[in-house]
Amino acid sequence: MKYTEEISNKLNKLLIKNYDAEKGYLNAIDHVDDERLQMFFKRRVSERSEFAKELRTEILRYGEIPEDSGAFKDVLHRNWASLKTLLTSNNEEAILNEAIRGEEAGLEEYNEILKDRNLPPTIDSLLLKHKSAIQASINTEKSYKELV
Repeated sequence: MKYTEEISNKLNKLLIKNYDAEKGYLNAIDHVDDERLQMFFKRRVSERSEFAKELRTEILRYGEIPEDSGAFKDVLHRNWASLKTLLTSNNEEAILNEAIRGEEAGLEEYNEILKDRNLPPTIDSLLLKHKSAIQASINTEKSYKELV
């Protein structure tokens, strides 16, 4: 496998994770009453959309094809099925727990890819920026959880 293809495959995994998180947060917005929590989720939607845009740009820069939003429907079904069940109950604490779980899984994926010390500096820097934002999101979600 070519180096550019290998990098693009890794970035596509993260791209799908970001599509997944974006969709999950969109669903969560409609199922919480707390306005601060709704705004927090809206910011996460915007952030994850921006992450996806940045990842698509990098994948294209390496001459590969980014996953499109239709390619992740099965992933969404699997990863957010438990969230869907929670959403019907409108239990804000349970929704936050699931969001934290999803973000921690995403963080693990970023950590795994960042272990590759052969990443180009621009990609390494981009992924570290995303990772920091995800960690901050987890911390905020945990603090919201204490308030509900």
